[in-house]
Amino acid sequence: MAEGNQIITREQQKIENTWAIEDLYKTDEAWGEDSRQLEKMIEDFTAFRGHLKDSGSRLLEMLDAYSEMNQLGEKIYVYANQKLHENTGNGKYQQMSGESQVIMTMLNSATAFVVPEILGIPEELLEKFKEETSDLSRYEKFLTDIIRQKNHVLSEQEEELLAGVSEVAQGPGNIFSMFNNADIKFGDITDENGDITRLTQGRYISFLESKDRNVRKEAFDTIYASYKSFQNTLAATFDANARQAAFFAKTRKYDSALAAALDDSNIPIHVYDNLIEAVHKNINLMYRYVELRKKLLNLDELHMYDLHVSMVSGVDMKIAYDQAKKIVLEGLEPLGDEYLDLLKKGFDSRWIDVYENEGKRTGAYSWGAYGTHPYVLLNHQNNLNSVFTLAHEMGHALHSYYSDENQPYIYAGYKIFVAEVASTCNEALLIHHLIEKTEDRQEKAYLINYFLDQFKSTLYRQTMFAEFEKATHKVVGEGGTLNAEILCKLYYNLNKTYYGDGMVIDEDISYEWARIPHFYTPFYVYQYATGFSAAIAISSKILNGEKDAVENYKKFLSSGSSMDPIDLLKLCGVDMTRPEPVDEALKVFESYLDKLEQLYS
Repeated sequence: MAEGNQIITREQQKIENTWAIEDLYKTDEAWGEDSRQLEKMIEDFTAFRGHLKDSGSRLLEMLDAYSEMNQLGEKIYVYANQKLHENTGNGKYQQMSGESQVIMTMLNSATAFVVPEILGIPEELLEKFKEETSDLSRYEKFLTDIIRQKNHVLSEQEEELLAGVSEVAQGPGNIFSMFNNADIKFGDITDENGDITRLTQGRYISFLESKDRNVRKEAFDTIYASYKSFQNTLAATFDANARQAAFFAKTRKYDSALAAALDDSNIPIHVYDNLIEAVHKNINLMYRYVELRKKLLNLDELHMYDLHVSMVSGVDMKIAYDQAKKIVLEGLEPLGDEYLDLLKKGFDSRWIDVYENEGKRTGAYSWGAYGTHPYVLLNHQNNLNSVFTLAHEMGHALHSYYSDENQPYIYAGYKIFVAEVASTCNEALLIHHLIEKTEDRQEKAYLINYFLDQFKSTLYRQTMFAEFEKATHKVVGEGGTLNAEILCKLYYNLNKTYYGDGMVIDEDISYEWARIPHFYTPFYVYQYATGFSAAIAISSKILNGEKDAVENYKKFLSSGSSMDPIDLLKLCGVDMTRPEPVDEALKVFESYLDKLEQLYS
């Protein structure tokens, strides 16, 4: 939200447009009291060290304390960082965020003995403990996962050392976050009305959606000029992050950082490779998309800054936030009254921080702490994309709500592999609703264009990101160094592969890697593409009225991490170890591509 060309301050936000952060802590002082309490709990926890073999009751007591401490630590960490995200330039919350990180490092260090010591319990003794202490059954999956990763767990002393090193390892991501959210400035551009307007992270995509090509090009040139001027610093930061991932992978005896990242969720590496192969196999569909976009925009050349503007003219969907909420509620009706009531509760109870303000974290996310409702951060713009962002993030939020309500803390958090399923399922249901609802040919074409763009951005583009990550981490894993020249060349060539000869691959797109925050969580982005594919399959089952589809989906939402991610999706009849979900999703992309081509044939 802005007044004229000025971005409002945090203090100028209306309270109804901000999240109820006080539901986590009424005051900063209450946060401080819990921080001190956690420090005392951490100190007391050391008494368990060396005694996990004593008895089943002692092991259970430790696991309960472990869970309680981590739950409190999550609350402390989330509050400090969400307060920081309200205004990343606020020194007080920068300090509190740093303090929360130190506390979490202390917690990780103090609990580093847990896994090695559990692994040191002879199998027959552990089974005896389970028989003697029935309440240990609450931790069956937790204990099973530890034993599964036995070959990658180190000695107690080494685990404690790694826990301490983790604070340093977060440095590249923290540096990038501060740079990207608080420090980098892009200057001004001329908007569609001829007014000089400040370019911000939150406004960038809106400018790329402009019907005025000069606005699009100026926004594109301006933002990448800024990143280009910091290319060497950002390359060094990227390289440092890849190195910390390689260090932890090697130390834990994994073949690669990719193998280490996937093993946490017990995901076979061939799932990652299958995704890239399936997208390459269907790359001709992206080339068809590029040619159709060029045709409908009536351009001799299609440039990178032409990828966000709607291919369909004559439709301008300006959607205010209140209307966006109504549209989302209508679109998600197939999920039933229970789901819709929870959605309304989130809208009405200030789960959501709605508008941009000076220093606010860019983008959107859902987050929160166990025992309190989830939170959603938005930077709402009055466009269709923001409607889908609302549906997307509330999908995350209600996934968390269902999991928290139905699982103990130890299993409430779901793995990243399934994290994007609920959010993308919401989007798929919403777009189907909007396309079916409209009788206007142009609006229908506009919406099909939007859905095609979701495929392009999620399934194709995120897979391109995944391929970029695989290549860059391989360089570091094999002893090489990443600099700006290498990163730019890799990224530029991948854009050529993914968009083909029908597109002008502008040189400045070489620097896009420098502004992608998810690269600082290595091997995260591929899960957008796999999750998108699974969501298309689930939403199709729901829309087709398959027996128990909604109930099976809610079982999935309610299961947290009580099962492995692959098995969780099987609850919905989706098997991600096979290529079919990705292939089927790309067939849906092709069918909508056919429809739009026919509308303009």
